[in-house]
Amino acid sequence: MHPRAGFAIACLASCLATGCGTSPPSRFYALAATSAPASATSSLVVAVGPVTVPSVVDRPEIVVQTGPNEVRIDDFNRWASPLQDNLTRALADNLSADLGTPRVIRFPQPIAIEPDYRVVVEVRTFQSEPGVAATLDAIWTVRRTRDGKTQTGRTAVREPVAEKGYDALAAAHSRAVARASRDIADAILALQRGA
Repeated sequence: MHPRAGFAIACLASCLATGCGTSPPSRFYALAATSAPASATSSLVVAVGPVTVPSVVDRPEIVVQTGPNEVRIDDFNRWASPLQDNLTRALADNLSADLGTPRVIRFPQPIAIEPDYRVVVEVRTFQSEPGVAATLDAIWTVRRTRDGKTQTGRTAVREPVAEKGYDALAAAHSRAVARASRDIADAILALQRGA
């Protein structure tokens, strides 16, 4: 091999290795409870879960809607935990505040006593459009354990996102989840009053 060719190959390999190392670092986001924590005024025990999400968004990367029939998977902006876990935690934290009970647990976490109510959620749409909106469409069922009486509802909400950043998008999704939590809490309270 000619010495110049060897040197050119070494330079090319060095440039390629350097180019691979310059990708931006990944950023991680989580949904947060937005309901203000209340003092414990209730002894209700509520179990939340399972919570299911559409398979298209059931991945670590944030899936961005780019058109009516197109999505983009963002490799560098990710959920800090699996989206199902993230949603379940945010719902449970919001319900704890909305109902005034510290005894809201996430399914399948074991507990020593039977819950008074069980909440199951099927998320049908979880759409992310940075700088535009966060959309949540969920069907939920609340079941009173004592007699099996249920109430089913649907929460469909589109939260505007004023800024382009993913932190603003995660905050909008958190507000949408809080809206679903309030609807579920209202259903639990209605069943409780009917008891």
